Amino acid sequence: MSHAKALRKLLAGPEVIVAPGMYDALTALLVEQAGFPCAYLGGASISYSRIGRPDIGLTSLSEVAQVVAHVRERISIPFVVDADTGFGNALNTQRAVKMLERMGASGIQLEDQTYPKRCGHLAGKSLVPTAEMVGKIKAAIDAREDADTVIIARTDAIAVEGFDAALARAKAYTDAGADMLFVEAPQTPEQQQALGAAFAGKVPLLANMVEGGRTPLKPADELHKLGFRFIIYPGAMMRVTAFAAAEYLKVLKADGTTDRFRDRMFDFKGLNNVLGLDDIMAAGARYDATLKKAAE
Repeated sequence: MSHAKALRKLLAGPEVIVAPGMYDALTALLVEQAGFPCAYLGGASISYSRIGRPDIGLTSLSEVAQVVAHVRERISIPFVVDADTGFGNALNTQRAVKMLERMGASGIQLEDQTYPKRCGHLAGKSLVPTAEMVGKIKAAIDAREDADTVIIARTDAIAVEGFDAALARAKAYTDAGADMLFVEAPQTPEQQQALGAAFAGKVPLLANMVEGGRTPLKPADELHKLGFRFIIYPGAMMRVTAFAAAEYLKVLKADGTTDRFRDRMFDFKGLNNVLGLDDIMAAGARYDATLKKAAE
């Protein structure tokens, strides 16, 4: 089964899908080893980790594609890739879909902001016309080489045009053939409930949980009861990592040693166990006498 078909199978099943965010091959590996059936690669986390900048549309398609390729090389579970606006018009969107699919994306998410975009939980967004976004969705569907690749349509209309306009855009994107729907940043439990009432059973609904964002945080099982099928935590991994790193640096600066922090990190052997050093050395030893000696 291809990874795209595996994502389709998950979406067709009865269970809610929790997809933790990751931002490189190591964090993707941790998600897989933790037993999650799917992962999510967010544009914000790529911006944070690759260029140390907030999510305001500064990363390029090639930067995203490179991360996708590294992740797919390391893990086998399906993962969804945030392709922002498609990096331009419908033709740019087609190029993005082809490239990201080729690099290993199981699902590709597109949004209706103008380019360059910004994080859905930041103010100051603007949108392309509905018809333009409909064209991008159709272009994405035509561009995919694997019919199982999931095309996710996101609208940021709640913050820009209001909730009713967001519902209208969401319906238009569903009618255009989107495989999953992502209405960004509902601001109240009532709006979350209304989204479920409008679309549950018609198209899989994605819920985005952002710590400190505009949307009320709810457990996955509660969101499932409201009609959401695919729950992402796109930036939590990055926030956890950045917080832990900052705490470690405080200790190192104060103490001149890492000793006080050692119970909050993998040691040398522990991290190599996570990375699968023994297995890869054993595999290499089949072809290289030097590696065989090192593995003994």
